Amino acid sequence: MITKNITALVNYGIAAGLLDSADRVYTINRLLELFGIEEFSEEQPIEQITDPAAFDLEGLLKEMLDYAAEQGLLPDNSIVYRDLFDTKIMGTLVPRPSDVIYTFQKLYREKGAKEATNWYYTFSQNTDYIRRYRIARDKKWKAETEYGEMDITINLSKPEKDPKAIAAAKNAKQSGYPKCQLCMENEGYAGRVNHPARQNHRIIPVQIQGSQWGFQYSPYVYYNEHCIVFNSQHIPMRIEHNTFVKLFQFVEQFPHYFVGSNADLPIVGGSILSHDHFQGGNYEFAMAKAPVEKTFQVKDFEDIQSGIVKWPMSVIRLSHADYHRIIALADVILEKWRSYTDEDAFIFAETDGEPHNTITPIARKRGGNYELDLVLRNNITTQEHPLGVYHPHAKLHHIKKENIGLIEVMGLAVLPSRLKDELEQLANAVVAGEDIRQNEVLEKHADWIEEILPKYDGKVSKENIMDILQKEVGIVFGKVLEHAGVFKRDEKGQAAFDKFISAL
Repeated sequence: MITKNITALVNYGIAAGLLDSADRVYTINRLLELFGIEEFSEEQPIEQITDPAAFDLEGLLKEMLDYAAEQGLLPDNSIVYRDLFDTKIMGTLVPRPSDVIYTFQKLYREKGAKEATNWYYTFSQNTDYIRRYRIARDKKWKAETEYGEMDITINLSKPEKDPKAIAAAKNAKQSGYPKCQLCMENEGYAGRVNHPARQNHRIIPVQIQGSQWGFQYSPYVYYNEHCIVFNSQHIPMRIEHNTFVKLFQFVEQFPHYFVGSNADLPIVGGSILSHDHFQGGNYEFAMAKAPVEKTFQVKDFEDIQSGIVKWPMSVIRLSHADYHRIIALADVILEKWRSYTDEDAFIFAETDGEPHNTITPIARKRGGNYELDLVLRNNITTQEHPLGVYHPHAKLHHIKKENIGLIEVMGLAVLPSRLKDELEQLANAVVAGEDIRQNEVLEKHADWIEEILPKYDGKVSKENIMDILQKEVGIVFGKVLEHAGVFKRDEKGQAAFDKFISAL
């Protein structure tokens, strides 16, 4: 069986364009070495591979991993060690970095940025760096809110570690190589129990502001062509003048992509603040579609279209054909916001020497103009809100407790995997008329359910309950973003926003 699997995998690699037919014997021998097999006669798979995207790569790798486990090639037959080993398997099919870079750059020169990224995105899926079959398991839906159609995702593509793997990771020798998961040194890295394998990963170099950066896709692709652009040096994230320059220089090279940066402070920043990086992609979020509801002008920048966006968070949108003009105004806004205090609005630039104000910036090209959205952020905490005043408050934690990073800011909720089962159980419990407060798992949702059910006037059924819950999750996400907004959407909050604008 394993020799048939090896033949099938090599055929897949050729069909997917990862290998040339001239690489067949060489790659078979590499796989024989990996599995410790000394005898081989090539067997043809039952079916020829015509569409790599439709091929059951997951099923094939499962059989190969089961064999590896039986032969004692895995320290433990758990998801962590299986992921390390199947990445090693796929690494035998992937061309060298120089070949990948050559193909990408040739496509970019001859056919343009879009053709180049189309190829690279498909390549990153064919190598199994982006595991198509896991992404397909994510629960995704659209939810209509007063701010437009939000994207909701329950993340199921990132496998949960079992207790043994968690213990092994805890006891594993700490390594400073690679320094983090965003470092260039991850390319081709074998991985370890506390760091993912990346033998099947290839990075595209890009020049930004005269320095070397890397361009890759997120292995979890929360949206179409979800990419990461990262500094070749392991240096911390900062929001400053150079940030705006880098964002626009990337958009200039890839005008069909938006790109944005997480904020540079804990609570309001992303999960990795230690490595300077951006996220982008070929997708239009609800925030990008949201209209400007109020325009304004700033002295000496009258040529720039400036306005406040109709969005639950506090967003300033700047638009101009020359992005250098946008950057000049963005510098003014950032500097003013960093030092801005309005006690009546509970906005403090700093307390006890700790800075609180920063910005989440997002850049894009729209028609002949460049656009920059500046989302005002503040990470102050209080006894009442120890996780952050401008963070989802405790009453919403049953749905979303985690930080509001760049992706959420733009209108895509990345919700924890627990919600898949909890929503299914909730749906059954509501239809059956059960007392949710008596259920240990569901009790945290009880107040929410009691609040929303009267809206549907007893017209809840087995057929519509999941649609109702999904719609209401979208509404909760809108409230999550309202909590994260520094200037609230009421009259007082908007007056405070105007006060800040007038201070520019």
